Amino acid sequence: MRILIAEDDFASRKFLYKYLSSFGECDITIDGIEAVDAFIMALEEGNPYDLICLDAMMPKLDGKRALKAIRDVEKQKEIEENKRVKIIMTTALNNSGRLCPSFDTRCEAYTIKPIDEKKFVEVLKKLGLHSSLKE
Repeated sequence: MRILIAEDDFASRKFLYKYLSSFGECDITIDGIEAVDAFIMALEEGNPYDLICLDAMMPKLDGKRALKAIRDVEKQKEIEENKRVKIIMTTALNNSGRLCPSFDTRCEAYTIKPIDEKKFVEVLKKLGLHSSLKE
């Protein structure tokens, strides 16, 4: 499994890397522009990401715009919906219950920072990813 972590907050980035690196190959970016570039590069190399953890608030290009750009690339490349990368938005916003719908349902899930490991595992399970991850 290939995983992209797009997170500018050091503590969140460290947690996600430590947790997810045992499940697959993890790449890290610290802003939205790097995230979109890494996504496109992986597609062009024929080795796309299976999961992206995308921070909602990042410098240069926020998570909302990065999410839109990623979905636009998938649409342009005619990637079938069931083969699109799974995206989990991470947010420090208190009203995160409205986060995913506000992105026109372009992300599959969201999690609140600081990230709780048990809740994060539940998100992965709902996406059908946790059982396929190497343990």
